[in-house]
Amino acid sequence: MSGMSRRTLLRSVAAGGAAVAVPGLLTACSTTGSDDKGVSNAGKELAPWPAYAAPAGPRPDLAPTEAGVQAGFTSYPSSLVTSVARTPGDGSTVKVLTVTFGTPPKAADQNRYWRAVEKALGVTIEFTVVPQADYQKKMATVMAGDPDSLPDIINVFTNVTLPREAQFVQRRAEDLTPYLSGAAVRDYPNLAGIPTHAWRDMGRIGGRLYGIPLERPLPGSTLWLNQGLFTEAGMRGGWASTDFAAVARRATRGKRYALGASVGSLFGNAVHAAAHHAPNGWAVDRNGTFRPHYGDDRYKAAVAFQAQLRKNGSYHPDATSMSQVDLGTLFLNGTVAALQDGFGAYQTRYPDAEGLLTPAPALPYSVDGIPGGIVAARRSFGYTILKKAGKERVRMLLRLLDHLAAPFGTKEWELVHHGLEGVHFTRGEDGSPRATKLGEVENVSNLPFRYLAEGPQVLFLPGLPDAVRALHTWQRTVVPVAIRNASFGLKSPTDTSQGATLKALMDDTVTAVVAGRAPMSEYDEAVRRWRSRGGDRMAAEYAEEYDADT
Repeated sequence: MSGMSRRTLLRSVAAGGAAVAVPGLLTACSTTGSDDKGVSNAGKELAPWPAYAAPAGPRPDLAPTEAGVQAGFTSYPSSLVTSVARTPGDGSTVKVLTVTFGTPPKAADQNRYWRAVEKALGVTIEFTVVPQADYQKKMATVMAGDPDSLPDIINVFTNVTLPREAQFVQRRAEDLTPYLSGAAVRDYPNLAGIPTHAWRDMGRIGGRLYGIPLERPLPGSTLWLNQGLFTEAGMRGGWASTDFAAVARRATRGKRYALGASVGSLFGNAVHAAAHHAPNGWAVDRNGTFRPHYGDDRYKAAVAFQAQLRKNGSYHPDATSMSQVDLGTLFLNGTVAALQDGFGAYQTRYPDAEGLLTPAPALPYSVDGIPGGIVAARRSFGYTILKKAGKERVRMLLRLLDHLAAPFGTKEWELVHHGLEGVHFTRGEDGSPRATKLGEVENVSNLPFRYLAEGPQVLFLPGLPDAVRALHTWQRTVVPVAIRNASFGLKSPTDTSQGATLKALMDDTVTAVVAGRAPMSEYDEAVRRWRSRGGDRMAAEYAEEYDADT
């Protein structure tokens, strides 16, 4: 798509010029309410970001970089510190809701991990844990329900598009600006230790702070390889797209497939788009013009490349319907040799694969002699909001989150991430926690306190120092070619009201093209509809937000 200047876009939108009449469109557009402009930061006084104060902790074995390479620890700290001076809770009951990628937890009265964290926090936790597949539907119910029935603490998962999310947060959640903006965050030292990049990628709503971000590493969607199978098939350093396709064909034989994908991943589209150096969602020009990846020729080339991979038979035949959990099982048993997942999945990929295979994040391939990029993640995996309440209640809830946000190397971090010593874990020869049988069932994956608040991420794998070194080396190689989404942290009223519908239009089309059910001409028509139904308005709104935020 040819780009428009910010001024031209704003002028055309003001005149109502971007949208055209399409059957069913007027109903969709009518969802834009009078409060939509209230979520924008344009023209608002912007609350200062919380004043960052680096948390005290052990010195890493592998140094981080300003560009985004993580600190790495090849061994567990020999002595842990205490980051919270007193029990933060007041003995009350706190209702929480989070997404989960684990299995349903045991009930509280049968779950020693649950009770141990409750005791440390000083409250009773009523936990609603929602599987990823059900999260969007559950949140729609919560958002439409009685405000008085809202949980006290809600994890807003940003990998799911929630219609009118920003409007809901602005109306129903506590404005945390007075408690966290600027120097006010010093009352909560662990929250002050959350890096500024996480707050920026979470963003403000109407110029105010409504949430606490879950900080994440810079690398985002990653192609995880069964290193042995790909090496056997001819993988080599500095490979090009033609090499990748040839290796994928050789790694596919009988009932084994080189590439796996799960429902909603568009055949692992994010990784291939980045390798083709397409924009990651949105790119911004020096003059402030926002350009979507959908209309970029490099993105179209990535879709066409994936369609050829599918035609070659390199993808598992159930790539459009398989759950991520099932895909992970097929990866471990060797049925698929690669799958797309977040970079943070290394925390389970390596331990789960011990004795079965060696996982490895793929280096991007080049296209037409141009080195490929990787996906730069939103540095806020999600954010936590609080139900509106009195000041003392809000302060108590923030103390709970401050406790949960304790950094690596603290006693609080160990409890939340590993449970009780001698119950949920024992210590290996290097002092690192090793899960017991009970710890494999009662843990932070199945009862995800980590999605309420968490300290800065570091590279660490208990008992696997070589894997940590390999991941750190990989990050040093790929972080310089990470492609960031320019819209992170910005608000578009059109996106919040219509983004879910428009994304579904493009997702369905990309999936159909890659699967061979639709020609590329249908993709071009979908882009035209996407632009006319709101895509161009999004570009204008993001440009206005960008101008206000920089």
